Amino acid sequence: MPAVLSPPPPAPPATGTSQSSIGISEETGTLLERVEVFDLNGNSMTISDLWKDRKAVVAFARHFGCVLCRTRADKLAAKKDRMDASGVALVLIGPEVYADPSYASYKALSFVSGVTTTFTPGAALKIIEAYMEGYRQDWEISFEKDTRTKGGWQQGGIMVAGPGISNISYIHKDKEAGDDPDIEEILKACCS
Repeated sequence: MPAVLSPPPPAPPATGTSQSSIGISEETGTLLERVEVFDLNGNSMTISDLWKDRKAVVAFARHFGCVLCRTRADKLAAKKDRMDASGVALVLIGPEVYADPSYASYKALSFVSGVTTTFTPGAALKIIEAYMEGYRQDWEISFEKDTRTKGGWQQGGIMVAGPGISNISYIHKDKEAGDDPDIEEILKACCS
């Protein structure tokens, strides 16, 4: 898995806050304004601070031991130069980096959770594919108590947000483990 992804320098301040162009409810926007995440140093910040002054691709991982989450992070990191050139931050949120240990952002965005969305035939095929591409599961992280009891079944997604707290222009909610959207869809939403 790549190192922690650092955002590019801040873009010029936005000229106001626009409402979501994809129909995120006002309630979801309000919930996101109250969600706190933590950086690598343990400093707390409101999740919307990650995109309020610039556009950001925000990827949500189940946990960082997951081979499918590692694959997603690597494929997004491979497009980071294009995002940087467009002034777009790339952010990875999970139970460990830009941590959301309470999963409040996942709940606010109504991401699905459960054994039946983690162990599916489609996810099994994607795991085989990821292993064939050279990705590996980190079993030590995967079997930590907090991963098993809190986040192992929580699916994530990817969204493009900002600038502006409520400006969410793209969202993909994983239906099952490994349900990644086409990377070109993400780039179109963030860099066009």
